[in-house]
Amino acid sequence: MTQDQIILFSLFGAVFALLIWGRWRYDIVAFAALLVALVLGLVPNDQAFSGFGHPATIIVALVLVVSRGLINSGAIDFITRQLIDAGRSVGAHIAIMSGTGAVLSAFMNNVAALALLMPVDVQAANKAGRSPRGTLMPLSFATILGGLVTLIGTPPNIIIAAFREKSLGEGFAMFDFAPVGLACAVAGITFVALVGWRMIPNASEKNDGAGASQVDAYFAELVVPEGSPVIEQNIKALRAASDEHDVEIKGLVRNKRRVEGAISQMEVRAGDHLLVLASTEDIDAYRGAMKLEYFGETDDTTNRRGSMALMEVVVPQDCRIDGRSAISLRLKARRGVTLV
Repeated sequence: MTQDQIILFSLFGAVFALLIWGRWRYDIVAFAALLVALVLGLVPNDQAFSGFGHPATIIVALVLVVSRGLINSGAIDFITRQLIDAGRSVGAHIAIMSGTGAVLSAFMNNVAALALLMPVDVQAANKAGRSPRGTLMPLSFATILGGLVTLIGTPPNIIIAAFREKSLGEGFAMFDFAPVGLACAVAGITFVALVGWRMIPNASEKNDGAGASQVDAYFAELVVPEGSPVIEQNIKALRAASDEHDVEIKGLVRNKRRVEGAISQMEVRAGDHLLVLASTEDIDAYRGAMKLEYFGETDDTTNRRGSMALMEVVVPQDCRIDGRSAISLRLKARRGVTLV
């Protein structure tokens, strides 16, 4: 072996050791390894960052953009409502989610299928009151296994088909991989649904709200545009629908003034503002499903001028109001501010 080969394999060994150790994030480890290889001259200067322009990198980035768009549009929430059942066992949930992921990944990129279903799985775990750690790994396996079924399911299948066509003059057809790939997918999904998920550490752990997936609730002001399905619905009916999205309607603003008193029987009009309380993800999903807009999202100065604004502020150390009661501040009288 040459000196460059020895250094390169040593660098690979160090990267694998750091990934197994898990002390630092994998992306930091990978980028640091690239910089070390660049400094040592193992990677040409003009090709050091060419990987960031590789089609696979761009595809993954675009898939994440599309996934976020689907979340905001309410499509993910629609799929969630069809698949989620809080009374369903973990094994049954994994079987349904894995089967869906396998079918999707057979006809689209594995990463795309996984990106679409990850938010669904996390929301399902939150609604069922359990940690998603026991279901995300089986979902990952299922999207890999589903890619084995068709020619376009995974890049290696396409590469092998192209190589066979170049060598023998005939490639593989769309479903030539199905006899073996389908058997592997069914066997693999059956295993992870019945046995495999039980091997994951703390797979059956309950979600106590302290995990990373738990997000604090926030206030948001949503504008009702023309064409929204909430128009001519009263607040009482709207609250029943909002419960499905875990969104709580706290108030209504009309003609630049907050409506006081009971609002349950009031019908919503175009141009009204709904004051809602929920997590950021639930607000995004509710906004997309009900075709609402965030306050200030459009250039409609008529709606913005003089309207209420909800803000979240932090009290730093040594602040003059530190330790004082909300009543003693008299924010409403002095500043025209209502502390929510």
